[in-house]
Amino acid sequence: MMMKLGKMMAETIMYIDREEVAGPDYMPFSPEIRKWASQGGSVYIGDQKIKKVARPRLRGPKGEIALQSYQKLKEPQGFSEELLEKILRGMSFRRYSETVTEAAEAFGVSASTISSHIIEATAKKLREFKERSLSSFVPFAIFLDTVHRGGEAFIVGLGIDVKGKKMPLGFWQGATENHEICEELFADMERRGLKISRRIIWVTDGGKGVIKVLRDRFGKKLIHQRCTVHKDRNIQKHLAKKYRKEAHRRFRTALEQNSYEDARLMLSDMEKWLRGINESAADSLLEAFEEILTLHRLKIPGLLRKTLHSTNPIESMFSTVRDAEGNIKRYRNSKMMQRWLAAVLLHAEKGFRRIKGYASIPAVLGSIEVEEESNETLRKAA
Repeated sequence: MMMKLGKMMAETIMYIDREEVAGPDYMPFSPEIRKWASQGGSVYIGDQKIKKVARPRLRGPKGEIALQSYQKLKEPQGFSEELLEKILRGMSFRRYSETVTEAAEAFGVSASTISSHIIEATAKKLREFKERSLSSFVPFAIFLDTVHRGGEAFIVGLGIDVKGKKMPLGFWQGATENHEICEELFADMERRGLKISRRIIWVTDGGKGVIKVLRDRFGKKLIHQRCTVHKDRNIQKHLAKKYRKEAHRRFRTALEQNSYEDARLMLSDMEKWLRGINESAADSLLEAFEEILTLHRLKIPGLLRKTLHSTNPIESMFSTVRDAEGNIKRYRNSKMMQRWLAAVLLHAEKGFRRIKGYASIPAVLGSIEVEEESNETLRKAA
């Protein structure tokens, strides 16, 4: 019965499609497009191929006009991709059940089949994400941060290439964010062809595990920018409410300076002011003093500095992850977590644009090279 109803619905959809192209019989859209008879064809209803379906035909000046609906109904995998895209856009399973599921069941697709389609599609996205080559990606900056899913920590890398384009580079799963997990992520990205050099700007929120791996790899040659938003929050947490607004103002004003010397001087004054209020707040600022000013030291222009001064770009990507996965009530296992994370990261990548100030990247790379050569000269002289 379901197959018969599904066949009738498929034929109805194709006749509606033909009507939209040619117009009704009493008012055709164009005299050059004519409705023709129907012909036997085959379509997929769920995973099952149905033969002897009446396929309506159209003729135009250049011969047969293909119906888009018929082309889609002949694709057995098209349903999986469409279903996945709808769920990633935030459609809840409850609303989906009220709309797509009922129509799918009319085509003979059961709820379990729909679930298997989702698993198949997300597994495909996971393979695509974990196996894609990074050899053609030339990194200018890499953001590292952790997103938590189902009680597990996933450290994620988001890269910006020398042309200003963003790309999620990889992720690795662990119980917590630690240096071993970070090392595994680095090894995975390098295995897929990513060239990790000393000239990359690394942006982190200050997690100790990530910083340990970066310092072990690059030592004093590490170019590390600490997230100023996280540091601002950390300083304010130590202070009484009456001092927080003033601390925030002093911190942001210092970072808005274009000159490294001016910004450093204003942060030094802020540190002295904090000493008279709260020693812990002053120590928190001092702990990341130079790493907060990395972009100023490299003389990075203000527009590009706005992108690189914090982990906001990767946090924005995580926001898409949370929105897209918001309707998942329970993660059954690690595979499910990884399948969905990979699928959503690839989905988020479609909406990425070039970063603001990307035209300044070649000049910044030149400054990094000059600084590196200068440091090498001083080292040899010593």
